[in-house]
Amino acid sequence: MVAFSAREAVSAASPLLGHIGVDLPLDALTTGMLGMLPTASFAVMGFLALPLLRLIQLEHLLLVALLLTTLGQLGRAEAPNIMAFLAFTTIAMLGIGLVNVVAPPLLLKYFPDRLGVVAACHVTLLGVSTAVAAQLAVPLGTLYGWRFSIGIWAALSAVAAIPWLTLLNWKRAGARSTTSPAKEGPPSRANAVRPWKSSIGWGMALIFAGFSSNTFAALTWLPAVLVDRGMRQETAGSMLAVYSILALPFALVVPLVVQRMSRPLPVAVLFVAAFAIGYGGIIFAPPASAALWVVIAGLGQGAYSFAFAMINKRTRTQSGSGSLSAFAQGTGYALASTGPFLFALLHHPGDGWLPSFAMLGAWLMVLVTGAIMVNTARVLEDHRPAPRQALKTHCP
Repeated sequence: MVAFSAREAVSAASPLLGHIGVDLPLDALTTGMLGMLPTASFAVMGFLALPLLRLIQLEHLLLVALLLTTLGQLGRAEAPNIMAFLAFTTIAMLGIGLVNVVAPPLLLKYFPDRLGVVAACHVTLLGVSTAVAAQLAVPLGTLYGWRFSIGIWAALSAVAAIPWLTLLNWKRAGARSTTSPAKEGPPSRANAVRPWKSSIGWGMALIFAGFSSNTFAALTWLPAVLVDRGMRQETAGSMLAVYSILALPFALVVPLVVQRMSRPLPVAVLFVAAFAIGYGGIIFAPPASAALWVVIAGLGQGAYSFAFAMINKRTRTQSGSGSLSAFAQGTGYALASTGPFLFALLHHPGDGWLPSFAMLGAWLMVLVTGAIMVNTARVLEDHRPAPRQALKTHCP
């Protein structure tokens, strides 16, 4: 599967914001906008993916996503001004957003009998690349400049395309020599899955809104919060790496556990509690203990593994998985896109970031609400609206 992180671009940029400001001046408002770009771009691509999934093969969509990501990451590293930097960052995020959408149906297509194991590997690689990007951002920026430190990650997205190009070439060669097996075609209009008409669809959207608002606000602002509390910038960058990598233990376990639980609500509650306890410590505990509370808050990122695993747990077909993935991420990220921006807007000198973290606490309640809505053992395809012709037949 794709081995680069959906968050590495943000995690690499966050500890470098001060360095970027030397050449491209960034104020708090611009930094907040930069933090909004991932969720806003993911939302746009989620909505665009709904029709695209009916027209283009999953593998081709993935290659388009990798192309967008590579070009965007290279372009923003060479950006001559802030507007160009934001524009190329948006292109990269659109590509990453498309990867996020097509990953669940691709897993269901190629690994239907190993969903838990492969999903665990996929999410683990995301966590590894996020942590590595955060840890190396400042050292690479110091040695070679911030442009190199940000642009180097384009190499990973380019390399990730190679196995898929090989797979498509192999499939074309096989199709010419043998008869291809039947494939799942796009659903007809009468049988189309409509996640926006199901509590499963809206529950998944709230889960994505809740965890993404917290995760991206932290990836954007955690170093600034820690520096404001007296920590050195390099140490704050390392804390962001620690925060990111702490999703790994749960990434290995959560997809496997969720696949075996009929009602996985306790898993979601566990991550919400980790976020809340960590935030409380970061705000109220002595600054010397900040590392402990960053570790606890970082465990809350397991909510991403939970959300990712629930997409295929609450669907049974590729079309259902793709539709739910696109709607949940499009709607969820749209709702959460203001999180990093509001985190900065609510902060005033001397308030200890309390209003900002209170806003994130409200989003945690949204996450719990969504988890309750998808807790019942059922699948999206069972809530498909009745075709009009059938309604006419049964209505007097």
